[in-house]
Amino acid sequence: MQLVETDGRVFTGAEAALRALSHAPRRGWLLTLYRRLPGAAAIMEASYRLVARHRVAFSRITRWLWGSHLERPSHFLTRWLFLRLLGLIYLVAFLSLGVQIAGLVGAKGLLPSGRFLEALSAAMGSDRFRLVPTLCWLNGTDGFLHFLWIGGAVLSGLLVVGIAPGPVLVLLWAFYLSLAAVCREFLSFQWDVLLLETGFLAIFFAPWRLLPGLAKESPPSSVALGLMRWLLFRLMFASGVVKLASGDSTWRGLTALQVHYETQPLPTWIGWYAHQLPLGFHRASAALMFVVELAVPFLILMPRRPRAMAAAAIVAFMVLIGLTGNYGFFNLLAVALAVTLLDDAFLARYFPRRVRPLAGVRRPPGLGARLGRSAAVAAAILLVPLGCMALGRSFRKPLPWPEPLRRFEAWMAPWRLVSGYGLFAKMTTTRDEIIVEGSADGAAWLPYEFRWKPGDPARAPAFVEPHMPRLDWQMWFAALSDARSNPWFQNLMVRLLQGSEDVTALLAVNPFPDAPPRYVRARLVRYRFTDFATRRASGRWWTTVDRGIYFPPASLRAPGS
Repeated sequence: MQLVETDGRVFTGAEAALRALSHAPRRGWLLTLYRRLPGAAAIMEASYRLVARHRVAFSRITRWLWGSHLERPSHFLTRWLFLRLLGLIYLVAFLSLGVQIAGLVGAKGLLPSGRFLEALSAAMGSDRFRLVPTLCWLNGTDGFLHFLWIGGAVLSGLLVVGIAPGPVLVLLWAFYLSLAAVCREFLSFQWDVLLLETGFLAIFFAPWRLLPGLAKESPPSSVALGLMRWLLFRLMFASGVVKLASGDSTWRGLTALQVHYETQPLPTWIGWYAHQLPLGFHRASAALMFVVELAVPFLILMPRRPRAMAAAAIVAFMVLIGLTGNYGFFNLLAVALAVTLLDDAFLARYFPRRVRPLAGVRRPPGLGARLGRSAAVAAAILLVPLGCMALGRSFRKPLPWPEPLRRFEAWMAPWRLVSGYGLFAKMTTTRDEIIVEGSADGAAWLPYEFRWKPGDPARAPAFVEPHMPRLDWQMWFAALSDARSNPWFQNLMVRLLQGSEDVTALLAVNPFPDAPPRYVRARLVRYRFTDFATRRASGRWWTTVDRGIYFPPASLRAPGS
């Protein structure tokens, strides 16, 4: 290669290539390295000669990594699709929570948010605003809780149709954070914090126009796009690391999936069939899972074709998880993040022909776009170190992070901008269910039937995702410990004795519809999947063994009253 400059100077080889690149925006740093870094020129010239002598081989490698589109990728369609998927996920999250919120944290619910805020106000003073960031400080009533979830659903619809996505995303994040802060245990699942982290990053990724369109938008921030991919990398890689770092023998022996489908919080009927598969299949599935969680994430860091392969593997993995278990909107959110691995050249084939020419059109960034890019850079400076710390904890070994960084992380923690991830670090090998019962006389006991968690052994495990039945999920966690460790469960028993309609609305069957019971109790029952022969003979999906009292009989009335 030769380059002739306008002043007549002639350059060859690597220097010619780097000088040509230096005429493009933000590409002059390579020439600076060539000229000023000791040894860089020799290495670059040797690399150039190596490629020049093997042009055909390197051309094949290049086309395998990048495909036929060697130009710089654009991400207009990527952003368009991602934001609409995120809007749908926000919509599901707000609507799902909305139908449960009165029973969970309403005034007559399990963990009344109003009383919680009053206690914090008395104990914390002005620190409460930072430690518990929520708009409910403006109004702690049930009406305001309903305003937040209804407002969030409306804003989600605006995001789906593409109205003012930037400001709408700010409000969506603020509304969901406000609800997460007051719902506490009931809004602390990994997909809740993942939605908050994704939603915050999307603020820097979205266009800031009232009515944006593909024909008039500046390119999305490459830094914001990189932060999205970094989040997906952390999510997947940490999920694999925690399983090995925990020392759990079932993961290391590749036998975890032999019990996983049976012991996961809310299995599906497909999970029952998956449980019947032979051990060899479960071992192979576990090995493949580690490939997806530990190896595939590194394809995210590579050029477009390996990134597309990573997206396909992650989407397929999430589909399989969604078929065998109910994890709310987690699978959808992971799929939405996987979309950020694709570029317009890949996605254009799935869009109408009339919009395809718009993909890849370069438009000069306006003032708003330039400010957005600067904000994304500032966010990256703050969030990338915190993400590294969160990922480092997955290895279960203390790392010597600087003390100022540790203090900054602790100060930022209540805002849920960065979180650690990794479900089922230690596999639960048995399944105990809490059976809640009531009685009018202390002799005959009738069970409260939950909507989605296992109860009646003859009832098939059902699909409920993307809805997130938060009480049913918490009942799974409660069964792993005792009632004293779960104050909300004690409140559940009190609300049943009071006959709280908000709480009983969370259940499938209330055996005391006319008046609350005099007594309540809870038993612990071991559940196991049946096999084909047992189910054909009895019609049951589960076998059960009573394991004793979880919560002893209790009443709000004095004896003899």
